[in-house]
Amino acid sequence: MHATPITGAQIRAGRALLRWTAQKLADTSRLGVATIRRADATDDVPQITAANAAAIRRALETGGVEFIWDHGRGVGVRLARHRMLQGEHFDFVSDGNEG
Repeated sequence: MHATPITGAQIRAGRALLRWTAQKLADTSRLGVATIRRADATDDVPQITAANAAAIRRALETGGVEFIWDHGRGVGVRLARHRMLQGEHFDFVSDGNEG
């Protein structure tokens, strides 16, 4: 088990990277969708059991999410390099500044 707890913001961001719905994460982690939504509802450490947090973390990591811990710059997530190298397709998202 990991010593650093995941945050609701990391869970939401991880789901977004994988394009997973709350239901998909619930199914993958074998938890109820209400538990996922409760964890999603906060930016901080969610009020869920350690076992449920571990199940969510395992599911997201299995999907290819890497957790980034606060080293003076904040916590976050990123897509694992092996997922990017396998030719995963991602749609272009415009920030309005590309041209």
